Amino acid sequence: MAEGAERKEQVAAWTADKKNISKYAMNLNQLDNGIIVPPTGWKCAKCDKTENLWLNLTDGSILCGRRNWDGSGGNDHAVNHYKETNYPLAVKLGTITSDLEGADVFSYAEDESVEDPLLAQHLAHFGIDFSSLQKTEMTTAEMELDQNTNFDWNRIQESGEDIEPLFGPGYTGLVNLGNSCYLAATMQVVFSTRSFCLRYYEDQSLKRAFDTALSDAAVDLNMQLTKLAHGMLSGKYSIPAAEKQEGIRPRMFKSVIAASHPEFSTMRQQDALEFFLHFIDQVERTHSESPSIDPSRSFKFGIEERLQCPSGKVAYNQRSDYILSLNIPLHKATNRNELEAFEKLKAEKHAEGKEVSAEEIVRPRVPLKDCLDCFSAPEEVHDFYSSALKSKTTAIKTAGLTSFPDYLVLHMRKFVLEAGWVPKKLDVYIDVPDIIDISYMRSKGFQPGEELLPETTDEDMPLADETIVAQLTSMGFNHLHCQKAAINTSNTGVEEAMNWLFAHMEDPDINAPMSKKAQSSDAPLFDQSKVEALVSFGFPEELARKALQASGGDIEKATNWIFDNPDASNSAPASDAALPDGGGRYRLIGIVSHIGTSTHCGHYVAHVYKNGGWVIFNDEKVGVSKNPPVDMGYLYFFERLE
Repeated sequence: MAEGAERKEQVAAWTADKKNISKYAMNLNQLDNGIIVPPTGWKCAKCDKTENLWLNLTDGSILCGRRNWDGSGGNDHAVNHYKETNYPLAVKLGTITSDLEGADVFSYAEDESVEDPLLAQHLAHFGIDFSSLQKTEMTTAEMELDQNTNFDWNRIQESGEDIEPLFGPGYTGLVNLGNSCYLAATMQVVFSTRSFCLRYYEDQSLKRAFDTALSDAAVDLNMQLTKLAHGMLSGKYSIPAAEKQEGIRPRMFKSVIAASHPEFSTMRQQDALEFFLHFIDQVERTHSESPSIDPSRSFKFGIEERLQCPSGKVAYNQRSDYILSLNIPLHKATNRNELEAFEKLKAEKHAEGKEVSAEEIVRPRVPLKDCLDCFSAPEEVHDFYSSALKSKTTAIKTAGLTSFPDYLVLHMRKFVLEAGWVPKKLDVYIDVPDIIDISYMRSKGFQPGEELLPETTDEDMPLADETIVAQLTSMGFNHLHCQKAAINTSNTGVEEAMNWLFAHMEDPDINAPMSKKAQSSDAPLFDQSKVEALVSFGFPEELARKALQASGGDIEKATNWIFDNPDASNSAPASDAALPDGGGRYRLIGIVSHIGTSTHCGHYVAHVYKNGGWVIFNDEKVGVSKNPPVDMGYLYFFERLE
């Protein structure tokens, strides 16, 4: 029952962010109501729960914790008590020992785990001698860690199904390393594609990868991907062990792929989409000298945006991407009558003080076709500077694809920000057919009779207020982004510019260089030695200057800018011209699903279509999928039919 060093390190890594001292701790009001808490025998004051109990440090009430997404946990009595009383702090009974730093204190008012420097005094108020107490409950951090490490097979989407285990080549599970389901689910689908199987398994032996490693094979991405591919696809490690397989532990691969990323190198849960894009980016970088064998190109496609201002003249912008990120138009739900009836039922039950049961919940059903249509639908762009009108106006933007990749990845934007920047997961089903046709989404390009907007000159563009830019850059924002923010808010102030920055961080052209005049009439942000340094890396001088100007003269940021903006190079169109292309009909071959309320918690599972049937990959567990959750996907992987 003792906590070993490894366990303590795991928990420390899981809760890497240091807890803050609660602002309520130092002046906490404690009621003199005569309550004395016994050392054992605790029970929730409002139900029969005897575990997951929280002691409110204001009035001494003992109540059960929150109900988890899967039905486990408490009955929400402690948090409901806070809503009724506004008594902010509670400590989890069973986590209090002589080492008070290990006690689990939660602030409902601040909505996070906190430190209470006066915890001993607050406990003594209710007659609690912490020095004699033993630990009997896991802290919240420990429970989160265990839920991710020992995730119960029966609680994922196909719970209750009699899963038939699968073994052999291509059916090897990946053991959860404490919190790596996002990695496991993503890699199972990636290595079900022909391009990655060929590159790292069929066309490359382990010995060849070892011999050609540029440095230490342990930190060589090509070597570790080849090792992972042979482990997953050979079948050597997919053999029955007490009617289940043990899977493989991708420790070295995770270490290498996460080495350059501050989030993936932790044990915290991560977004599968962010990991996929980071992984593809790293693979592309390793093939910079040999793009013809780069398997990441099978996911790459071109996007063209057409902007038309009220003058009737147009502008075209092109970029490349690896995923098609789709908004979910809830107003297009096909079951609106059922939703209206459910909302009415929910209101009636709430009026009676009751909650709707899980069986009664009705979720919107939105066809995938409507999500795809949203991508190419006309959209208004406000504050668009028209070089024809020489003023800001509202333009109409449409988008299309210039090429269709071998594998199309669709990202469903289920995670949105509500008022106050509070993240929320849309509880929605997406009706996804086995075969889709996106031929209509191909861009038409510049058409006869269209007239292009004139090139913007230095004289056209306003100057950024360098005072605003300086204040924003001192906060850590990118210099180019700050200039754009100041200009697009007409230099009205720092707050307005900052709000613009937050709203446009994800704009595809956020890193596009501006005219020299817009970059201010002051001296350049860099000297010739920095240009020469980038040129020595093999970059063209013109591209080096663009990158330095866009990155405030920082060489490291400029290097990243070049990799993140392949279209900025004069040679980029030539390489992009070789992007895979073909017809627009695709078949669904993979799904990455997410359980939980946020990308930073919960669990990821993969379903892959193999050999005529669906297979479920839940970490190291692999089996026949009888009821794949096609309508619950977060990422959908399609293979082009032609």
